[in-house]
Amino acid sequence: MEEEAKIKKALMKKALGYCADEVIEEYVLDEDGQPKLAKKKVTKKHFSPDISAIKVLFEKYYKTYSEEIASMTDEQLEEEKERLLKLLKEEEGGNY
Repeated sequence: MEEEAKIKKALMKKALGYCADEVIEEYVLDEDGQPKLAKKKVTKKHFSPDISAIKVLFEKYYKTYSEEIASMTDEQLEEEKERLLKLLKEEEGGNY
């Protein structure tokens, strides 16, 4: 199960987009012929959200939830909407 959690976390990261450090190192040979670090450049690289990862996430992990929603009545949908709005208010400090 731990491996599946790692896969889901990696998919989520790719689906949402992320930033990572990109490291470029240049080496020269010293007097003894040994490689010596001459330059090191670290830059932030942004990776945009990936549509394919989003699709896989929804198909594998959220399909049951979407099927459940499709079978709800209008009243049940309204209750679910209110529940989710309440969660958002709590999460964001009530700015809704």
